[in-house]
Amino acid sequence: MPPRGPGPDGVAVVDKPAGWTSHDVVAKARGLLGTRKVGHSGTLDPDATGVLVLGVGRATRLLTFLSGLDKRYVGEVVLGTATSTLDAAGEVTGTWDMAAVGLDDVRRAAGGLTGDILQVPPMVSAKKVEGRRLHELARAGVEIERKAVPVRVDRFTVGDAVAPGVYPVEVVCSSGTYVRSLAADLGAALGGGAHLRALRRLAVGAFTIDEAVPLAGLDPERLLRPAEALRGRPRLVADEATAALVANGRVLERAALGAEGEGPWAVVDGDGRLLAVYAPHRDETVKPAVVLVSP
Repeated sequence: MPPRGPGPDGVAVVDKPAGWTSHDVVAKARGLLGTRKVGHSGTLDPDATGVLVLGVGRATRLLTFLSGLDKRYVGEVVLGTATSTLDAAGEVTGTWDMAAVGLDDVRRAAGGLTGDILQVPPMVSAKKVEGRRLHELARAGVEIERKAVPVRVDRFTVGDAVAPGVYPVEVVCSSGTYVRSLAADLGAALGGGAHLRALRRLAVGAFTIDEAVPLAGLDPERLLRPAEALRGRPRLVADEATAALVANGRVLERAALGAEGEGPWAVVDGDGRLLAVYAPHRDETVKPAVVLVSP
């Protein structure tokens, strides 16, 4: 059991191994870090690898600020075969002869799946419908109608084939976009079917694979400071008197913090330690969404 008492606080950027669910990674991280307070900012398919951002200790309260970030992926689309899970883990549900489809055809079809589009979530996914996750229903042999949801695909690039009918792709997209569904829709747009394999997430917002730690190498020394959970958001430095008010969760005038724009704002002390996250309030005031320090 993890030791009692204060545990580590911070953000972990993990390179998730294949075959692990995001929940598996959280469970392993709890043991490696010696604390029960670990959560993730968004699921990554079990067969996929790459960036999974964890909140540890008090930083679990900051995960809400990480959940809607854009994502960047690479993978391979296999034309001619559709599967039940839309990836290589599923059972084959259809085959087509797509040997006549060339690179230019695939790139044109990918262009049609770029921008603001509607996408139907796959049955084997963590999305909740009427209180139940779709993958739970799928395991029970139940398939339900899913509504198409708006997503944004900023980049869907296709490289030269690495094998007959197998094309490497790079996707930059909004949170909530399923690359598996993009692969299946690409196959359909080309007059057949397709599935995704070798999916790897290279970035979640400003957190990249270059800074990711292999799961087995995760320890408290590899954690980023809690303030990194607000990476890319405006940072306000509080003087000693203002820091005391922040620790008490006080509503403050915007001018007292120098808060401009729409927020939220990371409020730190002179050493860069995260004190709180503030959000807009009434009139010209701001209020704490999360306070990490005690008075």
